[in-house]
Amino acid sequence: MTGHEAGFGGGCHWCTEAVFRSLCGVQTVRQGFIASDPPQDSYSEAVVVTWDPDEITLEDLIAVHLATHSSTSRHKMRGKYRSAVYVHDTADGADARRIIDAIAEQTDSSFVTEILPFRAFKASDARFRDYYTRNREGPFCDAYIEPKLAMLRQRFAALQAGAATKV
Repeated sequence: MTGHEAGFGGGCHWCTEAVFRSLCGVQTVRQGFIASDPPQDSYSEAVVVTWDPDEITLEDLIAVHLATHSSTSRHKMRGKYRSAVYVHDTADGADARRIIDAIAEQTDSSFVTEILPFRAFKASDARFRDYYTRNREGPFCDAYIEPKLAMLRQRFAALQAGAATKV
């Protein structure tokens, strides 16, 4: 089956890229910057994820996304790190909204994550792509990326690449 695609933004795209690359069913992760419609038309750090819906669901991807960035915080860096799921059509947007609302109800959370139309993408400079793999022993990876991946291994173990079963 052909892969599905959406954008995810919320924190540093180095972290977001590493998180999504660790998941089963994810075919590609492109790191860069995504813009939407006004007033969210400025570029914000994000990744474009293509996945096989027979292996991982949009619901799984959104649950991981909400758990791996400050999805309930309106912190001062939201311009650079917009908390969003970027979709290509209204049906995907409705699905994403339903999923976020259901997770909010289940977890008694108030997410700031927006559902936005995907309008434009600019790839990161090649030297920043696949940052975690190339800099795994570095201080940034130790401080920010590895804790997110450790939480994923515990909380979302069945979604990790190589897992035998799904959630």
